[in-house]
Amino acid sequence: MNSFPRLHTYDDDSLCTYKNIFMIIVEGKAVDIAKLDRTGFLDVEVDPQLDLFAEIARLKREKNAVILAHYYQEADIQDIADYIGDSLGLAQQAEKTQADIIVFAGVHFMAETAKILNPGKKVVMPDAKAGCSLADSCPPVLFKKFIEAHPGHTVISYINCTAEIKALSDIICTSSNAVKIVESLPADQPIIFAPDKNLGRYIEKKTGRKMVLWDGSCMVHEIFSLERITKLKHQHPDAKIIAHPECEEPVLAIADFIGSTTGLLKYATNDSAQAFIVVTETGIIHQMQKSAPHKTFIPAPPDNMCACNDCPHMKRNTLEKIYLNLRYELPEINIPEPTISKARQSIQRMLEISAKAGL
Repeated sequence: MNSFPRLHTYDDDSLCTYKNIFMIIVEGKAVDIAKLDRTGFLDVEVDPQLDLFAEIARLKREKNAVILAHYYQEADIQDIADYIGDSLGLAQQAEKTQADIIVFAGVHFMAETAKILNPGKKVVMPDAKAGCSLADSCPPVLFKKFIEAHPGHTVISYINCTAEIKALSDIICTSSNAVKIVESLPADQPIIFAPDKNLGRYIEKKTGRKMVLWDGSCMVHEIFSLERITKLKHQHPDAKIIAHPECEEPVLAIADFIGSTTGLLKYATNDSAQAFIVVTETGIIHQMQKSAPHKTFIPAPPDNMCACNDCPHMKRNTLEKIYLNLRYELPEINIPEPTISKARQSIQRMLEISAKAGL
């Protein structure tokens, strides 16, 4: 026998909990909570005259909430964030925040990392469908078999992976600290590196260590066109090429500087060059322009005519979704406790090694 949907009404000041609730009433309209699984976000109309910047600031104060945003978010989101950073910086901020609610404007694995480090806090994200092609390239069931096929190896996984992969790993790394983490292990210690093969090859070249690499990659960083970047360099001969190590080897071979997202920002800000061809996701250019407004930043072209140097997952987040996320605290990130405990150990090892290295 069918039962009637349970309804719950929320006013402006209420907190939203939705366990065992099928629908909520928002401003007189029923909203199907189950739809979150399909859309990834709370599909509620926002008054176009609402001052979203002021409302988000008000909700943050009232709820003791903090907004953490990755450099690849759209400019408005970066501008309202309490902290903007790359994966290492975001993990460090998530670990030490005193906020009751963490709003994570990034992709799913980043929000998971914040929850792993703060199991007692509420972690929400504007759009739960904001995934990651790199994380998707490493299914936990297959990766577990991969580890079993290489006994005795220390498993280092790039932070761009799911909570389940983190739980299977010994140490997590980011592009900021990967070289230091590999170098922290004894020279004769065999290593599995996952999931990014391009970053793995770059680390092998930097450290001289041969590792067993998982065959994964990032859709954004793999699609840059060597030919079109070379042509762009001819058009801007004084521009320096700066690239993220997730790019393929031929692109990295022509780069003047290779570094993490934060590393690229610092280099572009401090270097004497006045123009840069930026070979990574275009979101970082907003911070580069703010840090060095007198310089020119040129996004590197992909190998087709689409805007593939914009991550479609990062760009799923919007200011409207952040407002709704703060107001109704949906969608929320939840991870089973056994996974949290195992994954936290690998992340903590990363943070400890990074602290010792001064990162």
